[in-house]
Amino acid sequence: MSRLNSRSPLLCVLIVAASVLSLPASAQYKWRDKAGVVQYSDMPPPPGTADKDVLQQPASASRKSAVGAASAAKGASANAPAPGVTVTSAPLKGGEPELDAKLRKAEQDKAAKSKAEDDKQMAARSENCARAKAYQRNLDEGMRITRTDAKGEREVLDDKALVEEARRTKAVIANDCK
Repeated sequence: MSRLNSRSPLLCVLIVAASVLSLPASAQYKWRDKAGVVQYSDMPPPPGTADKDVLQQPASASRKSAVGAASAAKGASANAPAPGVTVTSAPLKGGEPELDAKLRKAEQDKAAKSKAEDDKQMAARSENCARAKAYQRNLDEGMRITRTDAKGEREVLDDKALVEEARRTKAVIANDCK
């Protein structure tokens, strides 16, 4: 009996700890998707899910959505954008400025990365264009062109191969010299 009594406080502590740690797991969303299937997740339902299809949500989320809906309804007519205009990086009233700044920074970084990639491709095309034009001049002047085959031996291009090289070079010029 004494062994059981010495384990009781430990058992009680473990039960209390387990119940406290399981509280965040109760923050679950439950909604019906477009196909009518009930979905469960710890993330909110996807945008566009009707309020009537949301079957369960955490209490903190429902308070936030109620406050957000009330403030949105109050200032909806004053802050409504013109039809056809989408607002992407404007900070939300009462929103998180740090999050808005991070989103704007991510958009700027993505645009800068895209521009850098485009500039890199344009530079490569420009270089290919210059090389192809120089090679075409050599072909047009009648210079003998040699290349190395798979065995490492040099071969001189005959007239038929020169015509084929000129055709390929003109195609490169047409593609890269725009």
